Amino acid sequence: MGKLIGCLLVVSIAAFGQSKAAPQKADAASVEQTLMQTERAWVQASLKKDATFLEKTLADDWAGIDFTGKAVTKAQAIADLKSGTATTQSIELGDMKVRVFGSTAVVTGSDTEKSTYKGKDSSGKYVWTDVFVNRNGQWQAVASQSVRLEK
Repeated sequence: MGKLIGCLLVVSIAAFGQSKAAPQKADAASVEQTLMQTERAWVQASLKKDATFLEKTLADDWAGIDFTGKAVTKAQAIADLKSGTATTQSIELGDMKVRVFGSTAVVTGSDTEKSTYKGKDSSGKYVWTDVFVNRNGQWQAVASQSVRLEK
């Protein structure tokens, strides 16, 4: 009898765990789609110089490392976009991968772009990582790093 109760308990726990795991996987897939769409919108915002998108998407405490290795704040990124310091003529996104860890997610990807930075050609192939945190039901980027690959 004790073994039967133990087995039932194990089966009940396993079934309960599986029923809870399915929504988490569905939630992760939903988060993945949301963040991939956010990345695509980020590209469009760069092309259109849409500072409003950055205001909404970058957390106030966002920390970026640009392709030159320089640390960039949210205010600096928005100022560079508005001033034309950083301009993008075209971007073609490569594959992206989203990994979800509860209320944190890491997006890695690549792109090929035609761009200028401080008046110099910065075109090329880039790989990047963006870290997002869900705060009050909204996914915001809290850290980003971009690396331009050698030609």
